[in-house]
Amino acid sequence: MRDGPARRLVKRVTRLVNSFELGVRRAFLARRGQPRYRLTGTCNGCGQCCEQPGIQVERFTWHVKSARALFLWWQRVVNGFELVSVEPKWRLFSFRCTHYDPATKQCDSYDSRPHFCRDYPVNLTFDALPDFFPECSHGAVDRKAAELVKALEDAGVPAEKMEELRKKLYLKDP
Repeated sequence: MRDGPARRLVKRVTRLVNSFELGVRRAFLARRGQPRYRLTGTCNGCGQCCEQPGIQVERFTWHVKSARALFLWWQRVVNGFELVSVEPKWRLFSFRCTHYDPATKQCDSYDSRPHFCRDYPVNLTFDALPDFFPECSHGAVDRKAAELVKALEDAGVPAEKMEELRKKLYLKDP
């Protein structure tokens, strides 16, 4: 389902608004020392992020029926995301993207993809514990990794435990 001119225009306007809002939000987070992690690696084209995109929504969108319906309508009609599952515990919607071709691992509307798709995996660097797909070549490293490793070494952490902590606490490049 390739995007037509009207849908590309709507997505472009929405992307500009989202970019501005996200830029302001991240500027405030930067003043508080965010993001905690530095992104590593480059896209290897595995397509895992496109297979079944998931979007966690704010409480308002989750609990207000009209907001939730509008959100789901937008995802279906504008972004081409078909709802696959809902995870109430995390306020998470999982979708199937109608623009993604699993055979070629390509997006048929890459130039007009939503801001949500453009921001991945940078958005994970703001999570407490970034969770990348196993096939993904991206990773994260704590920005204070050197300080944390030094503190662990000074505390006398054994070598085998140190290696485990380096991985679990994102203290080394993947």
